[in-house]
Amino acid sequence: MLCEKCKKNEANFHITKIVNGVKEEEHLCEVCAKENNTMSMLQDMDFSPSFSFQNILSGFMDYMNTTTESNLPSEVICKECGTTYRGFKETGLLGCGNCYSTFKTTIIPIVKRVQVSTEHNGKIPVKSGGEILKKKELIRLKEELQKAIAIEEYEKAAELRDKIRDLS
Repeated sequence: MLCEKCKKNEANFHITKIVNGVKEEEHLCEVCAKENNTMSMLQDMDFSPSFSFQNILSGFMDYMNTTTESNLPSEVICKECGTTYRGFKETGLLGCGNCYSTFKTTIIPIVKRVQVSTEHNGKIPVKSGGEILKKKELIRLKEELQKAIAIEEYEKAAELRDKIRDLS
């Protein structure tokens, strides 16, 4: 694509401006972009990777810490690998599997906010898929049964009990 201004050089700056809801596109070569002060505008912008997963996780953790960090001792340390809560907060990385239970009170709210659920809902192996789905359904029905009993919806609880019997 040729530069829209000089119509000689290859356009290697593609600028899209949206002003008052109207989209304008400009395709300029490096020379015309310099003349048009486009280069100085781009140099003023900060293109640091501020949207990295680590920064997003850290931001969620800072937000969540206003409520959950007060439940933790001043410096929680994983007994298996020595990872500190402060280290986890800075890097967004856990050191081992035991870290999940060590930092559970702060991790679960963060995971729920980021991923909506704390349960993985990925692919299921074909061979054991039926059994896994059956177990998940039983767990879900038992949780519903407990809720129905708690709010005294005994008819619904009886239906759920029967469904659980059928699946078992």
